[in-house]
Amino acid sequence: MPFNTQLTRALGIRVPVVQGGMQWVGYAELASAVSNAGGLGILTALTQPTPEDLRKEIRRCREMTKNPFGVNLTLLPALVPPDYAAYAQVIIDEGIKIVETAGNSPGPVIRQLKAAGTTILHKCTTIRHAQSAVKLGVDFLSIDGFECAGHVGETDITNFILLSRARQSLGGIPFIASGGFADGQGLAAALALGACGINMGTRFMCTVEAPIHQNIKKAIVDAQETDTELVLRRWKNTSRLFANKVTKDAVKIERESTTGKFEEVAPYVSGKRGRQVFLNGDKDYGVWTAGQVIGLIHDIPTCEELLVRIEREAVETMKQNQSLYVAEGDKPVSSTGTVGKNTNNPGAEVYGVGKSKL
Repeated sequence: MPFNTQLTRALGIRVPVVQGGMQWVGYAELASAVSNAGGLGILTALTQPTPEDLRKEIRRCREMTKNPFGVNLTLLPALVPPDYAAYAQVIIDEGIKIVETAGNSPGPVIRQLKAAGTTILHKCTTIRHAQSAVKLGVDFLSIDGFECAGHVGETDITNFILLSRARQSLGGIPFIASGGFADGQGLAAALALGACGINMGTRFMCTVEAPIHQNIKKAIVDAQETDTELVLRRWKNTSRLFANKVTKDAVKIERESTTGKFEEVAPYVSGKRGRQVFLNGDKDYGVWTAGQVIGLIHDIPTCEELLVRIEREAVETMKQNQSLYVAEGDKPVSSTGTVGKNTNNPGAEVYGVGKSKL
């Protein structure tokens, strides 16, 4: 039986897993593969240089999947900002009904998309920002814990607390969990905390269909959960990046600079150099985002293999957790259960073990 959550019902997907928008990663190859596997694939709008290029990418993705997919539109501070309204209009014109939004002052774009009947998933790193997004009429909130890749916010609240706060404070607005998710056990945990699905970025980078160099995928597999760095905290624009040589040099300058001028660190955090990492396979060529979840990633499956595994693990975990509670008057352990230091008894419940020792 497929999952039955507010997310799966609203988006028409089988598994409550969203592939988050990722700069230089969210192309049609990955988005279509995720959607074909039963999740929600997402194109990254600003990976395309112009709105018309986004139109072409949407059409290309539509040729690769008949299942629902969405577009990410992230609003970031820039000296010369992109024409966000034009990108949004292309999304509307092309009939895309699901959009992931994020970033600063999203109100105008959200109102533009909502007027066209678009379902909005808005990413937030704090409950305060989530409550503001609710007032804008978003349909789902993507709650990003401190574990996540990229922009982590400035409050350092991890998902175990943040998701429960969302459950307590958002007045029933459905939310998905983002940051630190890579497997079915994580999905089951998120559902238990009140989320209706999960968002994964770094995990999807490490799949066969992800359009990045194989060397970078291998670097993720080889990494530990400690192999990320927080950069640009001094300027309240904190990002979690893979801890390579360039990132460590940037952190050193940030910490030791006596002037505090961003210009000192700017060459090290260039997005253009980061893009080349995914093309040339040199993990130390520039900065690139990665979440602490890299410590949980040990293989490079197809998106289909990954989502089948996540679904199976989540179902098994939920069944196992349900078995840990035995209603009063019910039998706590099967009649074949045995206990002993030399006995392998995976079917015994915790309660049954205690009773058998008495």
